[in-house]
Amino acid sequence: MRMVDLIENKRNGQELTTEEIHFFIEQYTNENIPDYQASALLMAIYFQDMTDRERADLTIAMVESGDQIDLSGIEGIKVDKHSTGGVGDTTTLVLGPLVAACGVPVAKMSGRGLGHTGGTIDKLEAIEGFHVELTTELFTKQVNELKLAVIGQSGNLTPADKKLYALRDVTGTVNSIPLIASSIMSKKIAAGADAIVLDVKTGEGAFMKSVDDARNLARAMVKIGNDLGRHTMAIISDMSQPLGYAIGNALEVQEAIDTLRGKGPADLTELCLVLGSQMVVVGGKAKDLDEARKMLIEVIDNGSALDIFKDFIKSQGGNPAVVDSPELLPQAEFSFEVPSKVSGYVSFIEANEIGTAAMLLGAGRATKESVIDLAVGIVLHKKVGDVVTEGESLATIHANSKNVEEVLEILYKYYEFSKQPSIAPQLIKEIITQ
Repeated sequence: MRMVDLIENKRNGQELTTEEIHFFIEQYTNENIPDYQASALLMAIYFQDMTDRERADLTIAMVESGDQIDLSGIEGIKVDKHSTGGVGDTTTLVLGPLVAACGVPVAKMSGRGLGHTGGTIDKLEAIEGFHVELTTELFTKQVNELKLAVIGQSGNLTPADKKLYALRDVTGTVNSIPLIASSIMSKKIAAGADAIVLDVKTGEGAFMKSVDDARNLARAMVKIGNDLGRHTMAIISDMSQPLGYAIGNALEVQEAIDTLRGKGPADLTELCLVLGSQMVVVGGKAKDLDEARKMLIEVIDNGSALDIFKDFIKSQGGNPAVVDSPELLPQAEFSFEVPSKVSGYVSFIEANEIGTAAMLLGAGRATKESVIDLAVGIVLHKKVGDVVTEGESLATIHANSKNVEEVLEILYKYYEFSKQPSIAPQLIKEIITQ
């Protein structure tokens, strides 16, 4: 088999066979195929697309390029959740305890963030003592007992994806549905999930700017997951403005606790109920989404989800007292209000730029080597559709420096107002079940 034949076949719009796809992934991972030939094939895929069968074959070939996590020691249907990212995306911290309280095991492997704020692990490490280094035995035991554990990404998972992503990043082939879908799904499947729920973001703060692109990606990933024997569902959700109010690690932990108490932001709560309903259904604990939603509301109302969050923190070395005393979380030295310069209605908030402002405070990483300040960030007080009067606070900046002029400038620039009432964007655009 010659690599040049694969390139020419795909360039001409032909399907690659299962054997050809596995040959490419195996040989490229083992460095027997040069980058220039791999780049040529990626560009051919970018222009010619792939069939459903090719996408599934590419995904499983990347899964098989490295280690696969064995979760067979965990009882029940293991459900994983993936978000395509956003600003103020605190959902995992809420969903884990919520879904676990409904009896669905959540064995989560998470990473650290590169961008606006930290990843799930960075947020959890804002809790004093919390750690994600668990042995396989302890991880399995904790999930069986609590239905919830979170560990850091480890091992040699999907090395083919790592190599291909680095190549796509410098060859203009990142924005390709089959390549994005297989990249995401290969990691989820290698992590051992039995079922997968996907949150595909759309809007200015998302990778997929249009609903059509988000829909195409969601459908591609759901199809791959189901074709490979993982019950997979997805939603398309809005990320044109930040989710919730908090942007910053300790601030988002506090917001997650508020949400588990039933006192969180309406949009974050609704998104968690929608995603959580899918997780409970694919986890086999509810016959349909309506029944699952009622179960989730009940575990918020009766406090059992919050109790699981406390036990989860304690089991992983953290101080569970933060749940009842959030002042124990890291606190910034300074806080600054951002008074509105006008009266009217908030008509638009540029999510990406608000995230950049939080990163400038130290809430996120500009590079892999950056050190996160877990205490800093921004808490919004006004979102799209809200009425505001001149002098009223739009947001609070939490900082460990008095030099916040650049952050203030961004906030004023990317909050937009109108004299006429404006409507908040629709949060849930679409639910995709097959």
